[in-house]
Amino acid sequence: MQTSQKSRSSGAAIHSLHHQPDPIEPFRLTGSHFQILNSTHQKETVASSQTFNDQFFTLESSPVKEEYSVCNSSYSRRSPLSPQESSQSCLSNLHNSSPDKTYGSPFSSQMEQALREVEMELLGPGSDFEDGSITSSFDDKNKHYKMLQVDVSNLDVKQTLIDIAHAIDDGAIRYAELLMEALQNKVSVTGEPIQRLGTYMLEGLRARLLSSGSLIYRKLRCYEPNPEELTSYMSILYEICPYYKFAYTSANVVIKEVMQYESDVHVVDFLIAQGSQWVQLIEDLAKRPGGPPRLRVTGVDDGDSSYARGGGLHLVGQRLASVAEAHGVPFEFHAAAISGSDVEWGDLRVRPGEALAVNFPYMLHHMPDESVSTTNHRDRLIRLVKRLSPKVMTLLEQEINTNTSCFSKRFEEALDYYTAMFESIDAKLPRNIVMPRDDRQRIRAEENCVARDMVNIVACEDTDRVERHELLDKWRFRLHAAGFRAQALGYSAVTAVQEVLSEYSDCYRLEEKDGVLALGWKNKPMVTCSAWR
Repeated sequence: MQTSQKSRSSGAAIHSLHHQPDPIEPFRLTGSHFQILNSTHQKETVASSQTFNDQFFTLESSPVKEEYSVCNSSYSRRSPLSPQESSQSCLSNLHNSSPDKTYGSPFSSQMEQALREVEMELLGPGSDFEDGSITSSFDDKNKHYKMLQVDVSNLDVKQTLIDIAHAIDDGAIRYAELLMEALQNKVSVTGEPIQRLGTYMLEGLRARLLSSGSLIYRKLRCYEPNPEELTSYMSILYEICPYYKFAYTSANVVIKEVMQYESDVHVVDFLIAQGSQWVQLIEDLAKRPGGPPRLRVTGVDDGDSSYARGGGLHLVGQRLASVAEAHGVPFEFHAAAISGSDVEWGDLRVRPGEALAVNFPYMLHHMPDESVSTTNHRDRLIRLVKRLSPKVMTLLEQEINTNTSCFSKRFEEALDYYTAMFESIDAKLPRNIVMPRDDRQRIRAEENCVARDMVNIVACEDTDRVERHELLDKWRFRLHAAGFRAQALGYSAVTAVQEVLSEYSDCYRLEEKDGVLALGWKNKPMVTCSAWR
């Protein structure tokens, strides 16, 4: 990132896992066991205060401020598990009250007022709204549920969230409201992983229950932290979990190896963000026997991430040009300030004689497919790239299905996935970084760089839902249909990723099968890197 996070010292050591992890079996990916590639790491070092240096991270996130919670189709974002393009969920201010307290209502007073106005529009005058709930249309549905007093003391957060989602799916709104009311006192932005996750999932469920698509979008707008704050949040998340480092490291190694004998290399990055992924590639190419190639980078960017950068794509080009000059690499940058959905052949300016590498870093799942649009930009973009005849195409995606499932099934899938993610964020941190659960920067990093994606998955539908992940098998199907064939990731990629993971918890697992690398948390695959041509 361009801006740095201010130095800060923690008052306590970071929370560690509460017990030694249970024996971990190989996780499954697309129906097959993967070979376990790493199982031991360096011993955990003594925690101390940590200063984040001024670094130019690639992790991208769309601007959000802290006062509203809602889906919003007009703004863009990215997160760990999704850098940047166009996500439409903002979060409310989770920090108006002391972080030591459990998280109560996820909505600010302004949000609640806006939701009331929307519901009044939907229900019209005379509707039974004064008690703050919609009751008139759901009596028939609610009679199928046993409306009993909820035993809060024995409430299981995860199961209750699932029950709420199923109740909403069934139209049992009063029952869902009862469970949400009981769950509010069981979640907290400073609690255990499931309690923190529950905070944001509950917010998404409320937004889904109380809002109505485009009406709420017109009522509210998202507020944004300033660029320095936003980049500091992203840099925190970049450091405390390795999902982005895994992706960028593995993709870079693949591209470097494929291009080792090429004299003219053109890299098209469909989510250029800050562009820092290519700093390491430039440094590696500079060391190539016989001298570096001529390198051209095309950065695709729809302009929304310019806020986080503090400027347009020209800043990315200037930074990379400076790095290339310092390392003696002939360099050219082309800025394609356009949304991935709108990219056409001519926008990428591919030249005859170039060896082309195309990079899709956590981006394709934001493209609407056949379930959203008759245009099917997802497959259209894949076919367009195939017509460019790239020497290699790298695909980095989350291993989760949130695309076409019904709401309650999608909710359960997301709940399992993000449970693993929040557990991993709680694990051993590298380089003596100390970040307790009540650290405000950490809270806001989770809020701004992870939770927005979850709210979008839970609260939004149709074109407003842009977090539409697919599993590796489905990506394989799409790529094969476009004429792509898999290209194995070599031993060098495995070794480079193992080195990255050596600083993190033993519970991160690197698996390999049929040339695909997958990074998992315990038994759950989280992200994959694959190469195609």
